[in-house]
Amino acid sequence: MPIVKVLPDILASQVAAGEVVERPASVVKELVENSIDAGAKSVLVDIEKGGVALIRVSDDGSGMVREDALLSLERHATSKLRTSQDLAAITTMGFRGEAVPSIASVAKFRMVTRRAEDVSGTEIIVDGGKLRDVRDAGGAPGTVIEARSLFFNMPARRKFMRAETTEAAHVEQQLRLHALAAPGVRFRFRKDDRVVFDLPGVARTVDRVRQLVGNAIGGELVAVPECMGPGISVTGFVLPAQHARKGRRHQFVFLNGRPIEDAAVSKGLAEGFRGNIQEGLHPAAWLWLEVEPQLVDVNVHPAKKEVRFHRPYEIRDLISQAVGESLRPVPAKTPEPEETPSWQSAAPATSSGPLFHSQQPELVIEAPATENPSPKNNGPDFRLIGMLQERYVILESSDGLVLFDPKAARERILFERMGKARKAGMETQNLLVPILTELDPRDLDLLLREKLSLLEAGLEIEAFGGNTLQIRSVPGCVEIADPKSFLDDILEEMLHGPVSAGKFAFERLARIISNKAASRVSPRLSEASALLEELFQCDLPYCAADGRPTLTEYNRKDIDRRFGVGRG
Repeated sequence: MPIVKVLPDILASQVAAGEVVERPASVVKELVENSIDAGAKSVLVDIEKGGVALIRVSDDGSGMVREDALLSLERHATSKLRTSQDLAAITTMGFRGEAVPSIASVAKFRMVTRRAEDVSGTEIIVDGGKLRDVRDAGGAPGTVIEARSLFFNMPARRKFMRAETTEAAHVEQQLRLHALAAPGVRFRFRKDDRVVFDLPGVARTVDRVRQLVGNAIGGELVAVPECMGPGISVTGFVLPAQHARKGRRHQFVFLNGRPIEDAAVSKGLAEGFRGNIQEGLHPAAWLWLEVEPQLVDVNVHPAKKEVRFHRPYEIRDLISQAVGESLRPVPAKTPEPEETPSWQSAAPATSSGPLFHSQQPELVIEAPATENPSPKNNGPDFRLIGMLQERYVILESSDGLVLFDPKAARERILFERMGKARKAGMETQNLLVPILTELDPRDLDLLLREKLSLLEAGLEIEAFGGNTLQIRSVPGCVEIADPKSFLDDILEEMLHGPVSAGKFAFERLARIISNKAASRVSPRLSEASALLEELFQCDLPYCAADGRPTLTEYNRKDIDRRFGVGRG
């Protein structure tokens, strides 16, 4: 008796759904791609309960006749491929013919579609892969597809769905990608009957980017000039190096209108910014690639996120060249006699407390002293010698030479201050003007779910509308001169930095806050004595919060050995 059998159609579609329909955002992705392929100029997406209860995608595209609508529910039925040669020259967003039947197999599915030239349209009802009804229907030209009760017939899959806010954030992020990929299309997104955004179609890609990032960031966009190679062109925008972050969530790449992720593109961006950003950070970028279809294979990933370029090195080099040109400094204009040179009009840096100074480098000239008194502290006796390259303090100990790192010391002091403040009841200092920062919707959702953990570390946050986060306070034991950039730095580290303990555990948050605050301080020789005294009142004075040493000693015997002293 044979044991190998052909899968029933419904089961085969559910198996395919495992690759195509990962979560509600996957359904939205597939349906919106179909809308764009159908020539839609307006796409409306509605979701309820994160998309698990309802996903509805409505478009004003070409619509379908009844025969095509029914065929679209058959596996591997597609209007976009005819021969195997077509597979090597795909220009549409969708092409596999798996998306619609896969969605219909794991949801309560409804489709209403009508062509503009037809008097009536067609309504199709499918329940978990079983066709229930086909009938005439009215409606505007275009197509409306509803998927209700996602994974209702696959409880094991439904159990793995995340919180409603998390799933909704993924849907929103997916729609933002499509809005960037198709700037001429109007995109509207409603969540539980509340409008999240309504983006009218625009003629220029820069206007779409500004719609999504806001006027403040949009004003800093640097245009990437169009660069062309054999069968390839690239254009887009980047942000200046100070906006570089640890993760790549702020890199958006589109290939022939399709959002993609690719290592060659990331390497090209990194090479274009080489020398401008430090190791481990990634630039913010929006890039549009046009590549002849024969030079790329888009059929290597079920969800079409990844592609395979036939000549990836050319893509990398072209992006590197284009980005490098965009970052090339513009020659400065020689000021006219009546103009005030910019260096004269710059406001002087101001000090804001013994531990915090402007991040601008400052040359401290110490008056020569006939005697260098030992700093008064609870630790070893040191004699102050001087500064090394405006970064480290040089001390003399009874055993030899000591290098002192003021930044690491400040980090330890702040870290222990925060620990003590937590035990006593963390005091916060309200910001005179709350800081507003635009975030990826997934990051915003995560932070808002961790409001209490952040408050325990002295950070009071609230949703401000859209994807904007409002930060109302910082820890009372921390003083900062530039709250906006400081808070942007700590949020980036919290969200995308390495995690050795709980992501929002107090110790990790305190370590990040103390590290970022201390790193913004310019060391001063005149403060070394007081800083050492405070350091040796700490429980662990010899290391910073992240384990870096605060003091490093070079023993006299080791120094003598290096110089060959005592060898006869």
